[in-house]
Amino acid sequence: MSDAVRFLTGMAQAIATLALYGDGHPARERALDAAYQPLADLQSIQPRQSFTFLGDEVVHGSTPLGELRNWEWSGRLVAAGMQRLEFDERVSRDELEALLEEILARLTLQVMDSPEARQMRPSRIRMGAVGVRGETSPVETLTATLDYSLADEVQAIRWMHDEVEQMRPVPLAEAEAVVRSLSVAMHGEQQMILPLLRLRTHDEYTTTHSMNVAVLTMAMAEFLGYPQSDIRAFGVAGLLHDIGKVRIPRDILNKPGKLTPEERAIINRHPIDGARVLLDTERNLDMAAVVAYEHHIMHDGGGYPALHYCRSCHSASRLAHVCDVYDALRTHRPYREAWPAEKVLAYIEERAGTEFDPGVAASFVQMMRQWEQRFAVLEDERQPVRAPVTAGGAEASVPVTATAPTFEGAPG
Repeated sequence: MSDAVRFLTGMAQAIATLALYGDGHPARERALDAAYQPLADLQSIQPRQSFTFLGDEVVHGSTPLGELRNWEWSGRLVAAGMQRLEFDERVSRDELEALLEEILARLTLQVMDSPEARQMRPSRIRMGAVGVRGETSPVETLTATLDYSLADEVQAIRWMHDEVEQMRPVPLAEAEAVVRSLSVAMHGEQQMILPLLRLRTHDEYTTTHSMNVAVLTMAMAEFLGYPQSDIRAFGVAGLLHDIGKVRIPRDILNKPGKLTPEERAIINRHPIDGARVLLDTERNLDMAAVVAYEHHIMHDGGGYPALHYCRSCHSASRLAHVCDVYDALRTHRPYREAWPAEKVLAYIEERAGTEFDPGVAASFVQMMRQWEQRFAVLEDERQPVRAPVTAGGAEASVPVTATAPTFEGAPG
């Protein structure tokens, strides 16, 4: 059992013990010791420690604690307004005891949060809510913020793509870890943040695009009210939707001129190739395989691969499709310039009912306009993920008339 798991389970046991015994009781002292020692061990290595409670999962830093999946205390802590707990510096046993007393008071509804109560808490201990569906707390100091960058996630995605390019199975554990880390980064402030990377070089397109589609798909699923388990599953599917492109020669993938019929056939085969790669992986990736196969199929049955009979695509595919096209059209490619955001949204509205599921298209446009100020477009994956500070978002809305895209490469 890791020190992080020992600390959290010890903390839960100590809170329960504090509810039963008064100051100085031996059982109380033993429980406090059992909670404090693993925290002290963690802080002896790294003083700054953070814990995030995401529904059925607990994340230590950016690492999910598998032993605490579906931990009942996670839900209790969230209900008490504690989705994030941070220690900025090493704390004393007395300080931990005071913190546990405060958590107990919240759980038993004996005290409401107030500026006075927060002033009694050491400044190096922070706890509070993280942004869920964009809702914010009126008490700004409650939120424990983390300075996330996307450097580790980008490196992990590149490694995953290298593995697949070398004809190895998809590293599912790394894909799931990237999605969990993105979820933490998206909820690292009181206001939900949607971090998107801007493409710097053409060779980075598949990596950058995969991560952006994962973020947009998770945001869309959250906007529509899907449960957390579905949101992360959709995120994995969004991250892997273009995995079939990894094995396409880069001179074809980034070709600036007109594609030959043979090259176009190779490009159009990537949904089938991607689904096969995912189905050949040892772990269960059935839904991700479906999304990889369907993300270029249109609402009216057009697109590719060609359907033998008309049918509806999976809900995750319908979400990933619109997110895929949005990010693709917003990105500069060798065969065309990037479109302005409003032009892309107008295109999605115009194509609702033909290319896109009309309900999904309408919800996506609503989300993008409603959450405009929550997008953090990063020029470099090493930048900290922070809420945008410019009024009105990073880009002003410009009314345009949508036209069908005219370029050789298909969106996404």
